[in-house]
Amino acid sequence: MEGKNKVEQYYMPPPKLGKWEGFRVFVWNSETGQFLGRTGASWAKILLFYVIFYAVLSGFFGAMLAVFYQTLDPNAPKWQLDNSLIGSNPGLGFRPMPPESNVESTLIWYKASDEGNWLHWTRALDDFLDEYQKKPSDSKVHIERVHCDYNRPAPPGKVCDVDMTDWGQCTKTKYYGFDKSAPCIFLKLNKIFGWVPQYYNDTKNLPDTMPADLQDHIKQEEMNGVSRLDTVWVSCSGENPADVENMGAIQYIPRRGFPGYYFPFRNTPGYLSPLVAVFFERPKYGVLINIECKAWAHNIHHDRFERRGSVHFELMVD
Repeated sequence: MEGKNKVEQYYMPPPKLGKWEGFRVFVWNSETGQFLGRTGASWAKILLFYVIFYAVLSGFFGAMLAVFYQTLDPNAPKWQLDNSLIGSNPGLGFRPMPPESNVESTLIWYKASDEGNWLHWTRALDDFLDEYQKKPSDSKVHIERVHCDYNRPAPPGKVCDVDMTDWGQCTKTKYYGFDKSAPCIFLKLNKIFGWVPQYYNDTKNLPDTMPADLQDHIKQEEMNGVSRLDTVWVSCSGENPADVENMGAIQYIPRRGFPGYYFPFRNTPGYLSPLVAVFFERPKYGVLINIECKAWAHNIHHDRFERRGSVHFELMVD
């Protein structure tokens, strides 16, 4: 009987505790010396385990990252041209762009008589062209920009400057013509590392799809010097007959293309993409004008639907 009582006493359940009392005992049990259900030795073992575990894990990750970085060049992409995702067919971009709130839009629409209405567009151009106005000494990175021409490209380690002192109506002081209902739209060729244009330097083999006025311009440039043909030419026109009529006359400033001495792009510090400003002398007021601009070189292929080698935007001046 006594043995039976001892067994029953051994298996007796612990005394029932209230919620607050149970929580207090869980936090600190003075009888067993446990804190949050573990003794000091148990906490020391588990903390030591996780310290060693995460140290090994971090060391392994750091070693793999170091091996990975050994395969990369900080100044050049690993996959280039046709082996890269962007390929070897550059597209065109235009500025100013519509507000970020309407990122899918390509419409440049403003009222020339309302300064508050067109000021947004000129400020966007100011921001875009700010890098072109800075002096190399203003940059935190050492930059060497030199004056280039067709017979004098940039030496290794240096980049060609983009001189914007003689851009006619397309300057900041003249509000890029927006206040005169004659806006300037800037075009740039998208940068592709290592891409070298194949120029139309044989005027006898110009493509039939090239606009006639551009063909005449190239032939005229040939008379001024064969080296000037090393240019990625640009043409802009209305997409439809009505757009051609409403667009009116245009000028290309400072020249009708991107000079070859800016290529190839090698990610040299301070590199500036060449620009072409399209000056719309007198677009028809109150009419939406669809405009397509194309870049021309043997290795630039055009696709209107995928916007390869070209760019589309709409212009509306009220």
